[in-house]
Amino acid sequence: MIQHVTINLREKELSLSTGKMARQADGSVVAQYGDTVLLATAVSSKTPREGLDFFPLTIDYLEKTYAAGKIPGGFFKREGRPTEKEVLTSRLIDRPCRPLFPKGYACETQGIVNVLSYGDENIADTLGITTMSAALHISDIPFNGPVGAVRIGRIMGNFIINPDLREVEDCDMNLVVAGTADAVAMVEGSAQEMSEADLLEAIDLAHAEIKKLCAVQNEFREKYGKPKRTFIVPEKDEALGNKVKELGLAKITEAIVIPDKMRRQAALDQILKEIVAQLNTEEKDIAKAIATVFNDIEKNLVRDMILEKNVRADGRAPEQIRPISSEVGILPRTHGSALFIRGETQCLAVVTLGTTDDEQRIDSLEGETSKSFMLHYNFPPFSVGEVKPLRSPGRREIGHGILAERSLKAVMPSKADFPYTVRIVSDILESNGSSSMATVCGGTLALMDAGVPIKAPVAGIAMGLIKEGDRVVVLTDILGLEDHLGDMDFKVTGTENGIAAFQMDTKIGGISRPIMEKALEQARQGRLHILGKIKETLTTPRTELASHAPRIYTMQIKTDKIREVIGAGGKVIRGIIEQTGVKINIDDSGLINIAATDGTAAQKAIDIINGILAEAEIGKIYQGKVKRIMDFGAFIEILPGTEGLCHISQLADKRVAKVTDEVNEGDEVVVKVIEIDKMGKIRLSRKDAMKEQGAKTE
Repeated sequence: MIQHVTINLREKELSLSTGKMARQADGSVVAQYGDTVLLATAVSSKTPREGLDFFPLTIDYLEKTYAAGKIPGGFFKREGRPTEKEVLTSRLIDRPCRPLFPKGYACETQGIVNVLSYGDENIADTLGITTMSAALHISDIPFNGPVGAVRIGRIMGNFIINPDLREVEDCDMNLVVAGTADAVAMVEGSAQEMSEADLLEAIDLAHAEIKKLCAVQNEFREKYGKPKRTFIVPEKDEALGNKVKELGLAKITEAIVIPDKMRRQAALDQILKEIVAQLNTEEKDIAKAIATVFNDIEKNLVRDMILEKNVRADGRAPEQIRPISSEVGILPRTHGSALFIRGETQCLAVVTLGTTDDEQRIDSLEGETSKSFMLHYNFPPFSVGEVKPLRSPGRREIGHGILAERSLKAVMPSKADFPYTVRIVSDILESNGSSSMATVCGGTLALMDAGVPIKAPVAGIAMGLIKEGDRVVVLTDILGLEDHLGDMDFKVTGTENGIAAFQMDTKIGGISRPIMEKALEQARQGRLHILGKIKETLTTPRTELASHAPRIYTMQIKTDKIREVIGAGGKVIRGIIEQTGVKINIDDSGLINIAATDGTAAQKAIDIINGILAEAEIGKIYQGKVKRIMDFGAFIEILPGTEGLCHISQLADKRVAKVTDEVNEGDEVVVKVIEIDKMGKIRLSRKDAMKEQGAKTE
C-alpha cells in the first residue's frame, strides 16, 4: 500500500511516499518535486560492531544518466567511479544527519539516495538531505531527526528559495542550509563578497522553510512510521574510569598544555601506554576500554580549560590567531608558487596556466560543461606524521578542495580579461587544523605570484565552538585537537569587502543564531588580520607572467571567416601550428586564442592568419607566386588562399607569344589588382605593376 504526504514549496508540490519501492529496507522514501524524483533507503544492522570509537555510517548519493534521458559516454556505457558531484552531495547529506544518531550507537548503518529522474528544478542535492532524513525518520532506526534542507539564492538583492537551473546562473549567492526545527545544523555555499548581516538574513529565511519540511516529516512518521528499535546507551565502567583518573589525571592535565602538537601527542601516548601496562591483565585485555576512558578524560580537561580559564591547548586566547608567515616564487619552473604557514599548518600552493585545451570537460545530468579554473587539494600522510598507503583523493580531499575553489573563484578575472585555464594544486606539508583555509591563503598568494589579475586577495579562517549548557566559547583558528573535541567547525573565507564561501558543521545537532552571529564577527576580524599578513608578502598580482608561462594573444575575426582559418578538415590551422609551434583555439564567436612561450612564434602565427583574412584591393600591388600556367595567362596567388588571373596580355609591356616566355610555376612576381568582378574573380596586371614600380624608382 502506497502512503504519502505533500507540502508546497515555491507553489510546487513536494510529495513524500513509502510502501511502493525498496520495501525490504528499514526505511524507504520516494520524493518527487516537479520532474525530480529521488529514492532514499536506510538500513541498519541489528547487532553493534564491537570495539569501535566512531559511528559506522555510510551515505551515498548516486546519479544514473538514465535520470536525464542519457547514455553514459566512453567505451563501457555504464556508470563508473563516483563523480565529484556525487561525492560532494554524499558529504552534504551525511553531515547534518550524522550528529542526530544517539551517542554510542554502533550498528553499521547505510543510507543510499538514488536519483531516478532529474528535472531542471536544481533540487536533487538538497532534496536528498530531506528524503534521507524522511527514510531514517519513518524507519525503526534510532534517529533524533528529522532534518530539512533548502537552497537559497539571491538575484538583484532578492532572496529566492530553491532557485532552478536557470535562476542559479544569475545568483550572486548560492547557499545550502540544513537543520532541525530547532536549530541550523549545516551551512555551505558561496557568494560575491556578501556581508555577515546578509548571510544571517539568508539563513533565517532558509530555516523558516526547513521548519515546514521537518513538520511534514513528523506528520509522515505519525501516519506511517515504524516503532523505533530499543537502544540502550552502553553504561560506562565507573570503576575503570576512577582507576584511570587516579593513575593519569594529573599527568594528562600537564600534557594537554604542551604547545607543540607532536610533543603533546607523544606525551599523551606515553601516559596511556603506562596506564594500560598497569591495568591490563593476561586474563582480560581491556586496552581499548582504557583508551576510551582516557580519551574522554582528555576531552573533558581540554573543554573545561577553555570554558573556565579561556586558555587553549597551545596557550592561546579564544580569539587569538597562530603566527603566520609566507613566501612566494619559491619554485623556479612553475608559473606561480607560495608557501603559507599558520602555526603548525603548512600549505604549498602552485599555479599552472594553460589554454582552452586544458579545460576540464564535465558530462553530468545537467549537460556538458567545462571548467577553466580548478583547485586540487592533497593531504599526504606525512603531513600528520603517519604512514598510510597513497590512494586517489577521498571525500575529505575533494570536499576541502571544492571549498577553496569556490572561495577563489569569486575573485577570478573573466575569460575575456584573462583567457587562461588556471589550475591550483595545494599540497598540505604539515597539518594541525585549518588546512583548507591555509589552502585559500596559499592559493591567493600563488595566483598573485603567477600574475593572475584577481579582483582582491582572499583569506580563510576556521572557527570552533565549546558549549556546555549555557557556557559557550567561540574559538578562532582552531587546532586539529579543537576540531576533534569541539562542537562546531565553521569555515569562512572572503575579501576585505565580504564573504566569498562558507561551510559550517556541528556535532550537537545545531547552533543558535546568537552563537552564529558571534562566530561570524570573530571570523571577520580574523580574516582581516590574515589579509594584512598576506599583503605583507605580496600586495597585488605581479604585472608580468613567469618566463615559462604561456602567453595568450587574442584576435577577433568575423564568423564567416572562421572556415577560412580552419581550412578543409582543419588543414590550414594545422599548417599554421606546424609552422610556428603555437597552440590555436577558435570559438564559435570568432575569438582566436594563440598560446606560445615565444612571442616571435605568436607574431608569426598572427601574421599568417592576417594574411589569410586579408582581401584583395583594387589598385594595390602584391608580391605573388605563380601557381598555374595556362595558354591564356597565369594564375598567381597574391594572398594565402587568394588567387587572380594575369592574362597573357598583362604579363609584359610587349606582345607575349607564350606565357612561359615571361613566367613559370613557382616564380615570385609583382602584380597589380586591376579588377574584381561581382563573382569575386580577380584580374591582375604584371605590366602595370612593373610600370608603377619603375616610375617610383625614377
